[in-house]
Amino acid sequence: MLEFQVPALQAIVIASLVAGVLSVLAAVSVARLLHPSSLPLLVSYAVGALLGAAFLEVLPHAVEGAARPATVIMTVLAGILGFFVLEKLVLWRHCHHEHCEVHELTHPPEGHAGGVLLMLGDTVHNFIDGIIIAGAFLTDTTLGTVTALAIIAHEIPQEAGNYLVLLHSGYSRREALGFNLVSSLGTLVGGLLGYWLLAELAAGLPYLLAIAASSMIYVAVADLIPGLHEKRDIGTSVRQVALIALGIASVLLTGELV
Repeated sequence: MLEFQVPALQAIVIASLVAGVLSVLAAVSVARLLHPSSLPLLVSYAVGALLGAAFLEVLPHAVEGAARPATVIMTVLAGILGFFVLEKLVLWRHCHHEHCEVHELTHPPEGHAGGVLLMLGDTVHNFIDGIIIAGAFLTDTTLGTVTALAIIAHEIPQEAGNYLVLLHSGYSRREALGFNLVSSLGTLVGGLLGYWLLAELAAGLPYLLAIAASSMIYVAVADLIPGLHEKRDIGTSVRQVALIALGIASVLLTGELV
């Protein structure tokens, strides 16, 4: 039976802050040091971390805690379909490079308004990440740590891409950083609400974890991997495969150490 104690709340708060605020600061630092063309290398690692966390940690815990494992799998499928619909509605979109279809739609003449729309969607995404982190920590500390690390691995290239897009849309460096930091607080809000609400709905945790797994799978497969195919030379492809494998290996290593 799950125990909802203060240490769990502390872990959720710390993980949410690290996944939110610190990942933004790291992303901005990376974006300032690297050319936008280098971001796909970070994305490759994020793909491995997301898929590793989904299939090696999140889904096994979800199936183990569910009364009907088949329902968990159906929830994953429903989650993937749901995220597809949300992306179609431009509420769930993560571009990891400066030029992509949606970002082109938010460039001038809309200008700054497009940047606000981008940050609104990112805030919703961060809020959901916080709920996912809370559900993972309330299930198991190891699962929570691995899930948080996978989200951080995804957030750094995502936030770096958002930062570059805001600069391209006409914002100053300070404004772009400020928008990203405010948006990142959605993770903490989601984590806190998730802690208090999930304490009353412990039976639903396996299905929340299933949705978490579906979000990781969808973002990795539908949003990140297509961008990796833009570079087709053998050298880049080898590095991408190696970094994806490194992302998966980091999940395995984290699970053994925590």
